[in-house]
Amino acid sequence: MIFTVEEINQDPVLLPNVTLGYLVADTCLAEGTTLSAALALVTGQEKTVSGAKCTGAPVVPVIIGDARSSASIVVADTLGVFDIPMVSYFSSCACLSDSHRFHSFLRTVPSDAFQAKAMACLLRLLDWTWVGVVAGDDEYGKSGVQLLLKELENTGICVDYLEFIPKSHSQSRIRRIVEMIQSSTARVVVTFAIAPDIEVLFKEVVVQNVTNRQWIATEAWSTSILFFDPASSSLLAGTIGFALRRADIQGLGAFLAQLSPLKQPNEPFVKDVWEEIFGCSLAQDWEPSSKTPKCTGSENVENYGHIYTDVSQLRVTYNVYKAVYAIANAIHNMMACQPGRGPFEDGECPDVTQIKPRQLLHYLNAVNFTTPVGELVYFEDNGEPSASYDIMNWHVDESGAVNFIQVGQFDAAKGPGQELNINLAKVVWGGGRVDQVPVSVCSASCLPGTRKAVQKGKPVCCFDCLPCAAGEVSNMTVLSVTGATLTTTVLAAFFHHRDTPLVRANNSELSFLLLVSLTLCFLCALVFIGRPAPWNCMLRHTLFGVSFVICIACVLSKTVVVLVAFRATLPGSNLMQYFGPIQQRAGIFLCTLVQVVICLLWLLLAPPLPTEHAGSELGARVILQCTVGSVVGFVLVLGYIGLLAVVCFLLAFFARKLPDNFNEAKFITFSMLIFCAVWITFVPAYVSSPGKYTVAVEIFAILASSYGLLLCIFTPKCYIILLKPEKNTKKNMMAR
Repeated sequence: MIFTVEEINQDPVLLPNVTLGYLVADTCLAEGTTLSAALALVTGQEKTVSGAKCTGAPVVPVIIGDARSSASIVVADTLGVFDIPMVSYFSSCACLSDSHRFHSFLRTVPSDAFQAKAMACLLRLLDWTWVGVVAGDDEYGKSGVQLLLKELENTGICVDYLEFIPKSHSQSRIRRIVEMIQSSTARVVVTFAIAPDIEVLFKEVVVQNVTNRQWIATEAWSTSILFFDPASSSLLAGTIGFALRRADIQGLGAFLAQLSPLKQPNEPFVKDVWEEIFGCSLAQDWEPSSKTPKCTGSENVENYGHIYTDVSQLRVTYNVYKAVYAIANAIHNMMACQPGRGPFEDGECPDVTQIKPRQLLHYLNAVNFTTPVGELVYFEDNGEPSASYDIMNWHVDESGAVNFIQVGQFDAAKGPGQELNINLAKVVWGGGRVDQVPVSVCSASCLPGTRKAVQKGKPVCCFDCLPCAAGEVSNMTVLSVTGATLTTTVLAAFFHHRDTPLVRANNSELSFLLLVSLTLCFLCALVFIGRPAPWNCMLRHTLFGVSFVICIACVLSKTVVVLVAFRATLPGSNLMQYFGPIQQRAGIFLCTLVQVVICLLWLLLAPPLPTEHAGSELGARVILQCTVGSVVGFVLVLGYIGLLAVVCFLLAFFARKLPDNFNEAKFITFSMLIFCAVWITFVPAYVSSPGKYTVAVEIFAILASSYGLLLCIFTPKCYIILLKPEKNTKKNMMAR
């Protein structure tokens, strides 16, 4: 900041004949201290003022800062009442985008909303669907995680655990977090925390020797080497992070190198930095017995102060540079105002002798300039800059030194699907390429309740009742819809040819009802796919049970009619008067009524509901699935369907050789044989299937038995109706 102010003061074009001044205060990484310092600055109560031209502490019209989102929120809430502008260079919390609450807050760093979107894009691109998340227990971490979870909805990416690093840096809590990372099957760890929190975490990571993890870093620490320990090089190698745009600021390196307590004896920050770099003391009362050696003031900064003088990764630094230039350009535009053409009431120009914060805020929102680096800078309507990130990869050489290599870029200005560009050939992976996940996951979104469960320390995943790969869900959906479409097509064909002998001979009314119920059987499989909820858990089993009973009851009625019809041809037989259309409808109604009563009792006494289950085959995951509620109810529903199917099979088997060119009994026999075989196989498969696979088994049984009924009963008829219409005659039917 000081370098930029001096650069502007020496610029003959920008603010000519005007000298910028500044006051600097330490926030001590605490909200209370930050607010106190800010109030002291804007009210002219700052005691320490240096500079020959300064006769007293001025009232500061604008503040650059703070670096931390939590502190910026506190200060912006307070200063916003007085319309005092703030320009932050590192507060990226998306909550600060609220232009109504923080109308005087601007920043040169993109909102975390874009970073969360970039992270989600990266995870989708690399097909990393099973991840852990670690965040700081502050506004930056909490807001960032909420944004990330929102971006991960409907992507099929699951969060195994969500841990928050406490601000107290409690060792027991840190140890527990690292133990969770170590024991989890999720090899990708996404972080949303500031560098001091990450530093504490990685010290414990080294202690516990957590290997084979792919770390994802935010801009807060993606290019920071302050806490990089050579001992952790093998653990952090391959880290992928999002970094702010890098810039080369001419002259900054030389400016930093001339730092010296001998040249700037009255600058308190020089003393602090010097002691930090060289690990020595500049105290006047230093004694030889002290543990810290005495500083001479002539130590070589260029040789030993690499962390301080390294200007190869100017990212946050560049944001400070832009913030100072934004303020300078705003003041420059204020001074260039022509009387009568000003932006205020009656064309009034701002007062440049005593800059008013409200007027400066107006001009700050309107700045549009190009920095000496060559970047166009302006603020959006809510005080936001344009968003872009460099994607960095940590390469570690044989000596253990870390190098930050740019492997891609994220530009929010580009269209959907084009924002992320990464060169995978340049990437070094953390612990090897993370291509595989323990199991496939569903494309449905995470449940709202999972976040509450996570905060209680429970592992949670976004599994639905059928947590299969998106391709498997698609296949089952296609099979279900295809079956329903085929059935509807057959129904349309039968209706169109309803007056033909074949349709009339096969009891057209029962055929229509059978086809409608078969359509419901196919469609009820769709209810099993998707997020479990109380309504669909109760609907799926009852809809399945009632639909199949109607279907089997229609087939049973057809079979009985065939048997009775041939018995009625014997001399003296009057059986058909007891099996007319009214009696057939009544029989189907009574069969269905029994199943409806069973389902109602089941729903009233112990309904199926969504329940979380820990699946042993999934490690720490929790599966949300529909439990049957009452096992007795489930058994009665299946048992009743099975009873009707067995009776129908036996009757059809006895009637299979009756003399009729279009005798349905033999086709019904085949269909019931397939039906019974499917559901006999279903019972042991359903009981033995672990967790998520029980639903897949049930859907398979529904579709297989439905296709069996449709193809066995109606394929021969459709063949005659559509392809051999010459056989669809009364004469041909009565040939035998």
